[in-house]
Amino acid sequence: MRLFSALVAVAAALNLAACTTKPKEVEPPKLAFAAEQRADLSQPGDIMSFPGPRGSLRGRTIRVGSLSDLVLARGEVVLTFDDGPIPGKTSKILNALDQHGVKATFFTVGQMANAYPHLVREVAARGHTIATHTQNHPNLASMSFDSAVAEIDKGNRSVAAALGPNRSRVAHFFRFPYLASTAALRRHLAMQGVVVIGASVDSKDYFVSTPDQVRARTLSKLEARGSGIVLLHDIHARTAAMLPQLLNDLKKRGFKVVHLVPRSRSVDTMIVAAAE
Repeated sequence: MRLFSALVAVAAALNLAACTTKPKEVEPPKLAFAAEQRADLSQPGDIMSFPGPRGSLRGRTIRVGSLSDLVLARGEVVLTFDDGPIPGKTSKILNALDQHGVKATFFTVGQMANAYPHLVREVAARGHTIATHTQNHPNLASMSFDSAVAEIDKGNRSVAAALGPNRSRVAHFFRFPYLASTAALRRHLAMQGVVVIGASVDSKDYFVSTPDQVRARTLSKLEARGSGIVLLHDIHARTAAMLPQLLNDLKKRGFKVVHLVPRSRSVDTMIVAAAE
């Protein structure tokens, strides 16, 4: 009987220890990214030199209420980051941007916001614009209209919940996953006062590349266009690694990084992610 009592006591102690053990960090759901492939890359040639003084990389702020507001001058660049946030990479990207005092737009996925709300708040606290990119990153063009709208709305709610009741709000900017849209969805978003923001310079950082190849590819495309909205992702180590040098290169070549913020139409619907 004493032996049985002792065994019961040991089992109870082990069960209590198991219940009080700190659970492992929950991994966010795996996103449906485009398959990474090796690309045929070419090194950029001489980047054009823009007229004007070489000073700060920081450019103007553009208040956007419609696509007609999104007009870039020669030498202006908008930096956008999709699919995050994620530990170990998003913060490195924020640190690189801080070094030059420039701001970006982060198109946040709802499931990532649910997994890492503290990182969403960090992005906002550093003055960047928080926009949305659906809940689970599906190809909306392959879904029914109602399912696609539900996916967009759920993403908005998740990102808003991650930000919490503070000064920050979700900007009414949206980017389609894979840039795959439909006319019906675009009309629906326009009726909601949402500005759909595409990309004119795709870094293709989702392909298997070295950090330097991502940087070179991005600079080459900017050289060809003279300005543009750059598509990057804050979930890739290669992007975080190459960004400091990319920003240095942009500054040396006279580019200016433009910050997109919502043009206020009402206090409730169009508030920038954080004060300038």
